[in-house]
Amino acid sequence: MKKAGILKKITILVLVLVVPGFLYYLLTAHGKNRYKPLAVFGPKQVAKTTHKVNGKDVQDTIYHTIPDFNLTDQNGKAVSLKTLDNKILVVNFFYTGCPSVCGLMNRNVNAIDSFYTRNKMVYFLSITVDPKHDNVAALKKYAAGFKDLSSKRLFLTGDTSTIYNMARKGLLVNALQTGSNDFVYSDQVILIDRDRRIRGYYTGASTLEAERLNDEIKVLISDELRKNDTPLY
Repeated sequence: MKKAGILKKITILVLVLVVPGFLYYLLTAHGKNRYKPLAVFGPKQVAKTTHKVNGKDVQDTIYHTIPDFNLTDQNGKAVSLKTLDNKILVVNFFYTGCPSVCGLMNRNVNAIDSFYTRNKMVYFLSITVDPKHDNVAALKKYAAGFKDLSSKRLFLTGDTSTIYNMARKGLLVNALQTGSNDFVYSDQVILIDRDRRIRGYYTGASTLEAERLNDEIKVLISDELRKNDTPLY
């Protein structure tokens, strides 16, 4: 019995050590990503500069990027693109007084976050569209309603001009107040790469869309590792 138990532990240890490396190999074998590359969303324009592809000059493309922002998390800490430098971001909008959709969306985001607790590359940001009500104390209380949140799971508040401008002009989604307690906001979760480009939109309340987001985070991590030769953990 003892030998069987030891053998089982050894097998689990081997799988833990080998499988991640094997999956990484599959993603990056021969220097090529085996998954379909993720799209880049938003307006774009052709640059005057060029780069070489198979010996030929190809014009560079200038992609839409999200602007910098200054917000505050549920612990009262300042958060900006500077504090999140070189991170992959998963962003969604909500408010604490929202009907069930917000709760479901944030639970889906939390479930995905649980896969990346040791991964320093990926941060998850939920931004309130009701900052007048959702101050730091309100967000801290809201966050306490979720179990086992990682330090990279942030609920953010700030001034309305910053939040609404970021939503509409930066992330290209809706976020506005239509009445004293009525808000129009997008139910989309947005994937942002290290270059601040939008790489995907996902319906936050959908389990299937959450699974797609999780898969595409892995593809983006692989791309970033290959591009920047950055350690996974």
